[in-house]
Amino acid sequence: MSGQIKVIVADDHPLYRDGVVASLKESGMFEICGAGASADEAIELVRTHCPDIALLDISMPGGGIRAAEAIAAMDVATKTIMLTVSERDDDIMRALEAGASGYVLKGVGGDELAEVLSRVSSGSSYVTPSLAARLLVTMSRPRSRDGTGLASLTSREEKILRLVAEGMSNKEIGLKLNLQEKTVKHYMTGILQKLAVRNRVEAAVLAREEWGRT
Repeated sequence: MSGQIKVIVADDHPLYRDGVVASLKESGMFEICGAGASADEAIELVRTHCPDIALLDISMPGGGIRAAEAIAAMDVATKTIMLTVSERDDDIMRALEAGASGYVLKGVGGDELAEVLSRVSSGSSYVTPSLAARLLVTMSRPRSRDGTGLASLTSREEKILRLVAEGMSNKEIGLKLNLQEKTVKHYMTGILQKLAVRNRVEAAVLAREEWGRT
């Protein structure tokens, strides 16, 4: 079917992997390009099929984080999502720093997982809500008083961050604001520094939480 989201799944537990594949196929929204059981297999599947989404287990042989880093370095538009049992803060942070667009716990239902994949393929980011709340607490530690924080953003930076929080990519933001993609990247570097966060996912979580209160 045309318009389906292309997905590869990598998990070293065959029964679980097969269940995820079957669930995604049943939704009718996804084309499963391939399935693997290790980081190396995931990387090769992405290289071969250039899927929209790579769904990765963080603890499979070779590591899902290493696979995410390798995929992020490839000349493909594939977005990675971690599907894992790990609720460790350091695993979440390492996954986001590796370029993952999503971090989902394995207790998620089939319909919810399909919705997450659909949202991420459209440019949004996603972290399981309970983990996102904890991540926000971690990021809410006292910040330096040298002008950091949302209040210090310029009007242009705020506009860009609001679009990031809506799930737009740098390219999409550039098209909307009539800016070159490299210019948007430059602005994002400044935004991350002012907010004292490590990546755009953290920035989006913080922005949604703070601006959602107003």
